[in-house]
Amino acid sequence: MSESDINPMDLSSPEPRDADQAWLFVIHDQQLCVSPERAPDAGLPRAPAFLLRQHPSYRFLGLLNGEPCYVCRQADHELSDGPLYPVQLRELMGEMDEALFTMAARALQVLSWLGNHRFCSRCGAPTEPHERELAMLCSACDYRQYPRITPCIIALVSDGEYALLGRSARFPSGFYSCLAGFMEAGETAEQAVRREVMEEVGVRVDELRYARSQSWPFPHSLMIGFQARYAGGDIHIDDDEIVDARWFHYNDLPRIPPPGSIARTLIDDWRGAFQPLHDGR
Repeated sequence: MSESDINPMDLSSPEPRDADQAWLFVIHDQQLCVSPERAPDAGLPRAPAFLLRQHPSYRFLGLLNGEPCYVCRQADHELSDGPLYPVQLRELMGEMDEALFTMAARALQVLSWLGNHRFCSRCGAPTEPHERELAMLCSACDYRQYPRITPCIIALVSDGEYALLGRSARFPSGFYSCLAGFMEAGETAEQAVRREVMEEVGVRVDELRYARSQSWPFPHSLMIGFQARYAGGDIHIDDDEIVDARWFHYNDLPRIPPPGSIARTLIDDWRGAFQPLHDGR
């Protein structure tokens, strides 16, 4: 996925009254429901926009290339032309462009937030969707709850032709990725990179360079990506989140994240300085 000079997502315009077709994101248990054929556009359903407009079961998300997008629970979905099957969004990354993946991530996060904020966190009274904003409004104290976004850092630590990759206990066998972690309160992204790398693998880094960010709905993260230069220290894994970490040559990498993920972008940007990317890994 590559970034475009023009953002095809519009999250500020009101719900259009004259659109013909709409994107429909149907969610079951944090999975995206798609048609069995899975093509085109990963099998995401579309529907006449007038059927979804102001429908109580379908929440307006914004515009994608000028077309409205809606989200609903599978249990409330009543407008399907055929069967839909739940699939993990991670499995669909290679079948979506960047804008469609980002809107799908938004759909997952918004529906999860709606389900988790039915009551006020301040006084415990029931909440209702705000008429104009993406917020849940308390019926008793008027407190507004907005979708939660958790900032995380992710960094590729490199030393010339070698990169330091880690393996989490939840990864499949032989799979390695960049180092990542949640930011702490009061911490900058750069401070978080240095702390997380030290905590997870025991090495120091410098020359941090911001690369890009990515919405990551597992469950509601914003990944902030960096390239980092190794500055010293021996590998000492924490044996908690990281069960193995090794230096890998750009020409001898293990199984790495798929295209479309920010981790893969960081790895590809680094190894692209040494070799053309043509092997499809």
